[in-house]
Amino acid sequence: MKHADIIRRVIITEKGTKMGLENRFMLEVDKAANKYEIKQAVEAQFGVHVLSVNTQTFKGEFRTLRNRRTVRTSTWKRAIVKVKPGERIEII
Repeated sequence: MKHADIIRRVIITEKGTKMGLENRFMLEVDKAANKYEIKQAVEAQFGVHVLSVNTQTFKGEFRTLRNRRTVRTSTWKRAIVKVKPGERIEII
């Protein structure tokens, strides 16, 4: 798996902004990626030193459409990456 395929986007939320003060950043990543692959991809793409990676998998929810048909949203994975003090992931 290529590094560009692993990281989908940087998640910008209120919680993520607070975590940025602690040198921790939230990323949406590929479901099949493991912690080691995520670490390598973040270091290669953003040029920072990763200290730790925590992952969470969110199961898709059922949503009801206007015609009462139910659909399931997609399952996705979030990674919380802690970087070396003084380094930041620049959001473009």
